[in-house]
Order: sequence, then C-alpha cells, then structure tokens
Amino acid sequence: MRVIAGEFRRRLLQSLDGVQTRPMLGRLRQRLFDILQGSVEGCVFADLYAGTGAVGIEALSRGAKRAIFVESSPGAARVIRRNLSSLGLQNRGQVRVARVRNEIDRIRADIYFIGPPYVAHREYFSTMKALSGRNADWVIAQHSKTLELPDSCGPLAKVRVVRVGSNRISMYGPR
Repeated sequence: MRVIAGEFRRRLLQSLDGVQTRPMLGRLRQRLFDILQGSVEGCVFADLYAGTGAVGIEALSRGAKRAIFVESSPGAARVIRRNLSSLGLQNRGQVRVARVRNEIDRIRADIYFIGPPYVAHREYFSTMKALSGRNADWVIAQHSKTLELPDSCGPLAKVRVVRVGSNRISMYGPR
C-alpha cells in the first residue's frame, strides 16, 4: 500500500497481516481526494476506525494541518504510529487507541472519515448521528454497496456517492 499523491507520493505504508482491517482501495482513495481537492489543505482530518491510517496519512500528504486517528485495535494503532514515524509526521498525527463512540465527543475536525468494518452497520448510523450536530465541511462514510445510508442526518445532506466495484463512499455536507 502506498501514499497516492502529495508530499509523500509513492511512499510505502505498512499494513496489518490478516483480515483485521480493510484498507481502502488505492483507486477509491484517489477518487475521494480528487473530489476533496480544495478542502484538505490546512484542515483537521479525523480518520475514524482508522485501520492502517492510510486515509488520514493521504490527507496529511495532501496538506492537512493535522490528522486524528481513532482505532480500537492496539496492533493497528502501532502500525499507524510506525507509518506516521516513517514519514516524519508524528507531530501532525495524533493516534487514539479507543472505540470511536468513546472519543467522538472529544474530536473537532473539518473533515470526518468513517470507515468501520462493513458488517458493523450500527457503527455507521451511531457515528453519523453523533457527528450530525458538528460544524464540519464533510462527513464521509466508506461502506459496501449493500448498505444504504440515509439521504440526510440532521443538518447533513448526502451530496455525492462514489462507486468503485463493491465499495461506496457517501459524502455528506451541511445543508
């Protein structure tokens, strides 16, 4: 797995062995950040259910001021820290080893990326509900094509859905 573009373009990222995490496909990450192009520079990016941290690290590579990674697996959190360290990003990335529901109220960001395991349907809805009152530029959820997310959640409205194979990204912005 590699960083796709920006300051750390083509740099390798470590991953976890096994199926504990589901790293975002490179072409799906590319499409997402092509859409977010003008929104990432100088933002605070929250990578929730971070896995290897590839999405948040991509945001940092493309000019995000800071990234907050929330991951419940200590092993995955170690991989995120190693990836940040290998790129010299320790001071711009904060890793929190916790369940998202326990940290969500303490996180303030401009862009929130939600990527729980596809089978954890409740996590999508509870996290989106918790974020619905935030003054965020974007709330973005990566999910399977079989999960239908609502058209709105509080003041957030679904703006766009990106489809790549069996993966979907639903992008929400303020109404």
